[in-house]
Amino acid sequence: MSREHPLAPHRLVPFAIVIALAAVALLAVRGPGWYQRIYHPLAEEAAIAENARAQGLDPYLVAAVINVESGFRPDAVSEAGAVGLMQLLPATAAEVARDAGLVERVNADTLKRPGTSLRVGTRYLSGLIDQYGKTDVALAAYNAGSVAVDRWLATAKRDGRPFRDVMDFPATRHYVDEVLAQREVYAGLYPDAFK
Repeated sequence: MSREHPLAPHRLVPFAIVIALAAVALLAVRGPGWYQRIYHPLAEEAAIAENARAQGLDPYLVAAVINVESGFRPDAVSEAGAVGLMQLLPATAAEVARDAGLVERVNADTLKRPGTSLRVGTRYLSGLIDQYGKTDVALAAYNAGSVAVDRWLATAKRDGRPFRDVMDFPATRHYVDEVLAQREVYAGLYPDAFK
């Protein structure tokens, strides 16, 4: 009975694919700036800057939220029905707009306009940061909703554990980490974008 050679083609192909994917991921994070910009696009810089400053937000944080939420595609619609650059549910967006006294009509169609999505999305994010006092908690609420975050905060307080440890939605933990990491990437890749 002969043994199969360890470098047989059927063994090398999956290994080569894994290596290639790892190289692409590494280049996206640590590669040359032009390559990183493919994975971290930036558009609507003036509107991001204007709306972020109007709401007291870091424009790099807003850019990171947009990239994680929609990849800067203004017509993006999620499976849950969130729409636009900042991926807001139309009902949530309409409530934020109404509470802010915005006169423009906000619905699924108008949220596909970058200006509307940015106006309402930055107001919403700013309100969450004001409500919770911490950016990571506000980002968790942006992703999972205030009901889940209020439950996690109560559990963290009751059990004396860090907020991050009580989040029982792995996708939300990943979302918060990803937005905060991309905020740093955006600040490094586009240092003069919002001046």
